[in-house]
Amino acid sequence: MSTVATVAEASQHLTPLISDLGLILMTAGIAVLVFKKLKQPLVLGYLIAGFLAGNHIDFFPSVTDPKSVDVWAEIGVIILLFSLGLEFSFKKLMKVGGTASITAITQIITMVIMGFLVGQWLGWKQMDSIFLGVILSISSTTIILKTFDELGVKAQKFAGIVIGSLIVQDIVAILMMVLLSTVAVSQQFSGSELMFSVLKLVFFLIAWFVGGIFFIPTLLKKIKHLLTDEMTLIVSLALCLMMVILASNAGFSPALGAFIMGSIIAETTQAEHIEHLIKPIKDLFGAIFFVSVGMLIDPKMLYEYAFPVVVLTFVTIFGQSISSTIGALISGQPLKQSVQTGMSLSQIGEFSFIIATLGMSMNVTSKFLYPVVVAVSAVTTFTTPFMVKMATPFSAYLERKLPKKWLKNITRYSTNTQAIKSASTWQVVLKAYILQIVIHTIIILAIILLSAKFVLPLVENSKFGNAITALITIIVLAPFLWALSLRRVAVKEVEILRKERKYKGPIMMMVLFRMGLAIFYIGFLLNIFFSPLIAFFALVTAIAAYVFFPKKLHSQYLKIENHFLQNLNNRDIIKIDRKYASLTPWDGHMTTFTIAKDSNIAGKTLQELRLREEMGINIAFIKRGEIMVKIPTKNERLFPGDEICVIGTDAQVKEFKGYLHQHEFEPPKNVEKPEIILQQLELNKVDLIGKSISQSLIREKANGMVVGIERNGKRLLNPESDLVLQKDDILWVVGDKKRMNQFFAE
Repeated sequence: MSTVATVAEASQHLTPLISDLGLILMTAGIAVLVFKKLKQPLVLGYLIAGFLAGNHIDFFPSVTDPKSVDVWAEIGVIILLFSLGLEFSFKKLMKVGGTASITAITQIITMVIMGFLVGQWLGWKQMDSIFLGVILSISSTTIILKTFDELGVKAQKFAGIVIGSLIVQDIVAILMMVLLSTVAVSQQFSGSELMFSVLKLVFFLIAWFVGGIFFIPTLLKKIKHLLTDEMTLIVSLALCLMMVILASNAGFSPALGAFIMGSIIAETTQAEHIEHLIKPIKDLFGAIFFVSVGMLIDPKMLYEYAFPVVVLTFVTIFGQSISSTIGALISGQPLKQSVQTGMSLSQIGEFSFIIATLGMSMNVTSKFLYPVVVAVSAVTTFTTPFMVKMATPFSAYLERKLPKKWLKNITRYSTNTQAIKSASTWQVVLKAYILQIVIHTIIILAIILLSAKFVLPLVENSKFGNAITALITIIVLAPFLWALSLRRVAVKEVEILRKERKYKGPIMMMVLFRMGLAIFYIGFLLNIFFSPLIAFFALVTAIAAYVFFPKKLHSQYLKIENHFLQNLNNRDIIKIDRKYASLTPWDGHMTTFTIAKDSNIAGKTLQELRLREEMGINIAFIKRGEIMVKIPTKNERLFPGDEICVIGTDAQVKEFKGYLHQHEFEPPKNVEKPEIILQQLELNKVDLIGKSISQSLIREKANGMVVGIERNGKRLLNPESDLVLQKDDILWVVGDKKRMNQFFAE
C-alpha cells in the first residue's frame, strides 16, 4: 500500500510540472511562428507568450505551479550565461581596443547615473533606483546581433565598434551583479566592502581563468578520441555546473560561474563544436527563461505604472543613443560611425532581466520594478531595427544642420585621435612588470589557500603532516616564485632604459620589490604551517635551495608557461571573428572573407580580377593555410580556401560581399592575427618627396601599400600609383609593422 501511495503522490507532483512545461513550450512555439512571420525579434514573442500563459490573463490556460517554472528559469539563466560565455572569450576583451571600451564605459556610467536620478525623481526607494540605473546601462547582445543579421550590416565598420562595446558591457555587467549583491546584503554603500568585493572578483576571475586554460583544453584534447557528440555535450555541461558550484561556494552568483566556464571553453579548439551542440539546449531553456519573465508582467501593475514605463522607454532610447554616440566621438570615431553606434545600442535585454531577477530573489527591490523593466525591454526591442535603419539618414541630417566649425573640429579630433602612437619604452616595461606581479601573485596565493584547505586536512593527523604539506606546496610554487622574482620581462626595453641614468634606480627598485614579494610569500606559507621561529629557519633553507637551482626552476616554469600559451592560442587559427581597423576620418576599414572551394574566381590573378579598378578595394593580405602573403602583388592568384583581408568603405565592402556571393561565397572566417597594421605617417623623409607612389618603392622596400593621403585638408582614398608625394603629406599605409618602421626611420 505504501508503494502505491508513493507512486500516486509522485504522479500528482509530476503532473503540474509536465503540464506547465508543455503549456510554456506550446505558447513559445506559437509565438516563434507568429513573430517569425512578422519578422520581429523572437525574444519579444517569448515575453508576450509568457504574459498570456501567466496567471494574470483568464482567457488562456495558465500555469498551475509557478515555483516549478522558477526552477526551469534558473536553469535557463545558467545555460544562457554559459552560452554567452562561449561567444565571449577573454581574449576578445583584450583585443577590443580603446574605441569600444571608451564607448561602453561612457554609456554605462551615464546611464547608471541617469537611471538612478530618474528613479529618485519618480519617488522610488534608493535600492530600486540603484538597480534601475544598472538595468538601463546594459544593451542586449542577443537583440543587436539578430538585428544586424537581419539587416545585413555586420560587415560595416560601426558594427565592429558595437560588438566590441557589447563585449565590454558583458564583463562590466558581471562585475556590477557582484557589486549589487554586496550592496543588497549590507544595505549600505561601504567603500571598503565594495573594494573587497571587486578585489575578490578579480582574484577569482584570474585564478579560474588561468587554471581553466591550463587544465580544461588539455583534458578535452586528451579525451577527444573518446568523445562522441553526446559525450561532448555531457562533459561540457558537467564542466559548466562544476564551475557553478565553485562560484556559489565562493559567494558569487551561479550565473557568474556559468559565464566563466563558457569563456574558458571559448578558448579551446572545440569551442565551435560545443557551441553548436549546446545551441538547442540554450534555445530551449532560453525560451523557458524569457517566457517565465513574461509571466511576471501584471497588466494591472503596468496600467498603474504606465507613466514610468513611458518615461523609462524614452530615457533608454535617447539616453543610450546619446551617451554611446558621445563615447564613440570621444574615442575618435567620425560623426557617421558614432551616430550609427549610438543608435544601435538603444535597448535593454537579457542581462537587464537577470539583474532584475537578482533584485527580486534577494527581496531588495519592489515588485513593480520587474514588470516595468520587461515592458521597457519589449518596447525597445521592437524599436531597435528602426533605430539601426534610421542611423545613416540621421547622421547625414546632422552633417547638414550642425555648424561647419563643429564638423571641422570633430573631423580634426578624429584624425588626430586615430593616429597610431606607440607606447613609450617605460610604459611597456611598467606594464610588463605589473602584469608579471599581479598574475603570479594570484597564482601563488591560490595555490597556498588550496593547499591549506584541501591538502593539509588529509595529513594533519600524521606526525609530520605540516612539514609534508609545506614541502609539497613549496615544490609546486617554486617555478612561480622564481618567475615572480627573477624572470626577465620586456628584455629589450629594459636594456634601452638601463642606458639612461634616470631609469636605473626605478628598474632596480622594481627588481628588489619582486624579490621581496617572493620572500614574503614563502614566509607567509611557512607561517601557516609552523611557529614563527621554525618558519624563519625553514625560510632561510627554502631561499637557499631557491637560489641554488635557478636553471631547473627556469626550465620547469617555461614548460608550464608554454603549455598555458599553447592552450590559449590553439583556437586562433580557426575561431570566427572579423578584424576591423580604422581609416578615419574616411569610412575605410579592414574585413576578412574566405574564397569558396568551388568559387569560379579561384585560380585568377588579382590583375585579372581588377578588384581595385572595379570596386575600389585593396587586398591587405592573403592567408593560405600556414602561409601569409602580405601585400600581394598583381600577379598573385586566389585559390579555394584562401582567406583574404580587404580594405574599403562600407559601400565597397558591401559590393564586394555581393560579388563573392555571385561567385559562390562562403561566410567570413577569422584568421590568425597578421603582423600587419594600418598606420598614419606624416611624410618628412626627404628622399621620398617629389617621387610618385610607385617610385617611392614603399611596396618593395617596406612591404607596405598607400591606401590614403591627406594633403592640405583634402583626403584621397586609394590614390593612383603615379601620384607625386609632397612634403607634409599624411599617408595612410597598410603593411608589415616592423619593415615599415625600419623603412620610414632610415
